[in-house]
Amino acid sequence: MPADLTAFIQAAGMKAGLSADAAAMLAEPLVLADMMGVHTHGTKLLPGYIRKLLAGGYRPQAVPRVVREGPAWAVVDGEATLGQVGCTTAMRLAIAKAKQTGVATVAIRNTGHIGAAGFYALLAARQGCLGIVTGNDMPTVAAPGSRGPVLGSNPLAWSAARPGADPLLFDIATAAVAGGKVYAALARGEPIPADWLIGQDGLPTTDGSLYPAKASLAPMAGHKGYGFAILAELLSGVLSGGSIVSQVGDWMRDPPDKPSRHTAGFVVLDLEAICEPEAYAAALNQLTREIHEAPTAAGVDHVLLPGEREWARHHAARAEGIVLPPDVREKVAAAAALVGMQSPV
Repeated sequence: MPADLTAFIQAAGMKAGLSADAAAMLAEPLVLADMMGVHTHGTKLLPGYIRKLLAGGYRPQAVPRVVREGPAWAVVDGEATLGQVGCTTAMRLAIAKAKQTGVATVAIRNTGHIGAAGFYALLAARQGCLGIVTGNDMPTVAAPGSRGPVLGSNPLAWSAARPGADPLLFDIATAAVAGGKVYAALARGEPIPADWLIGQDGLPTTDGSLYPAKASLAPMAGHKGYGFAILAELLSGVLSGGSIVSQVGDWMRDPPDKPSRHTAGFVVLDLEAICEPEAYAAALNQLTREIHEAPTAAGVDHVLLPGEREWARHHAARAEGIVLPPDVREKVAAAAALVGMQSPV
């Protein structure tokens, strides 16, 4: 059940040196991702994080600090903290500022791999806001016309409060696919689609074993994804004064005692301040109704809103428990072994 997995992650995090509060910040987004069926960004990431915490690449007792700020903005140094700790802290600050000013932005530098960007956007939606999140990563994604990686698979996510219903939630990599999905497909022996990877000759390849040494991820929708990836770099790395493109570390392959220096950006709009609440609810209901009532293709019940499929999985997992794929269960066992615990799955 979700509560059991949450308790395990918190205990493992504390054994790796995290405080109880920091361990809770780690557990919540990982369990939420697994409940939503996004296993590439769930508990599967835990052993990699624990290795970095144990070796000091991610400092377990680090406290993110504000280095510059104004009424509606701030720059935070993560002090090489775990990404979930740094990003949760930064988003909470952005929400607090937006509640005072209506709109706020916070950028964080020198934090760890941020995991599921949509989780932090959801934190804003839970407070009656619209949250936008970007991040950067080491270059693994080709640009249109390149023969090698130029930008990271930089995430872009947003979430908006939806009165009386689950928040709208959208979370993508600006690559054609997140790198974790390539690894997952290889681990499961599944074929790689032709539009996922670009080989060293600049042409598509279906050989997933070439990634990342001899192949790059394709940009999402060609030049469109490329442009959004640069926007993510601007809002995250450039605004924070942190690492950009090749300065960002490889959190999975670098020595575990080396920080990865990821950055992220957070924009929050306080919907309760900007919009008249009844008018906002009416407009959003009209929007969702028209989308749901749109004519559909054969076999399709209704057009889905961003996040609806994931929320359906979430509610099922809450009622029936989380079903973890074999590759994720192996990672849970590996994480348990690292801190001398018994695997809960």
